[in-house]
Amino acid sequence: MYWLGIALIGAAIGYLGGLFGKGGAAIATPLLAAIGVPPIIAVASPLPATIPGTLVAYDRYRRGHYTEARVVRWSLAVGVPATILGALASYWVGGGVLVLATDVIVAALGLRIVLTGTAHEGDAAPEPTLGTGRLVAVAFTVGFLAGLLANSGGFLLVPLYLAVLALPIRRALACSLAVAAALAIPGTLVHAALGHIDWRVAVVFGIASIPLSNLGARTALAVSPVKLERFYGAGLLTLGLTLLALH
Repeated sequence: MYWLGIALIGAAIGYLGGLFGKGGAAIATPLLAAIGVPPIIAVASPLPATIPGTLVAYDRYRRGHYTEARVVRWSLAVGVPATILGALASYWVGGGVLVLATDVIVAALGLRIVLTGTAHEGDAAPEPTLGTGRLVAVAFTVGFLAGLLANSGGFLLVPLYLAVLALPIRRALACSLAVAAALAIPGTLVHAALGHIDWRVAVVFGIASIPLSNLGARTALAVSPVKLERFYGAGLLTLGLTLLALH
């Protein structure tokens, strides 16, 4: 049942990752911990599977020409070194603290999106605000927390792209997937070196999650932007509050 639980969580996270534009490690962490995976293993082991999973989902958005190249470039240039710093900092922070922090952040971001959604039908949102200062601030914040919490950053990228850069929801999802795949690489390497990854968990999780990522992205592209953004926020809020209640 232990391994079946990991596989089922992987399948669900793969679908939700493709649907919501993120690798899904942030959500996987508390779910894996809830079925008995040791906290620091639950934090780091889903991360390797987010790399192929997010790339599979991103390919769907790429074909629809939703990517903002400047956003991706800045997010990677600043976010990759920030991810390394965050991952190194996790050496001094206990796994239980990281799981709790993940739950709180997921709930808070979900509430923010539900209350202040900005999507318009047809992706006709206001012109994005792509100033260099905003791009750097978003990239560093996401990168550092992605490394610290051992996830690819997607759960932070989308809401910050929406709130700070005013990207339309589908473009935010596309950029998030592209950046999340890259940010997962240094985080995976550092956490592997620190001995935080159980590769058996990572493989079972990945086999189940990767095929569902494509289906999740296809679903997102078929839903109206307004419904997609509200669903995104409500899903994060519900999951975050549920997981907090379990602690």
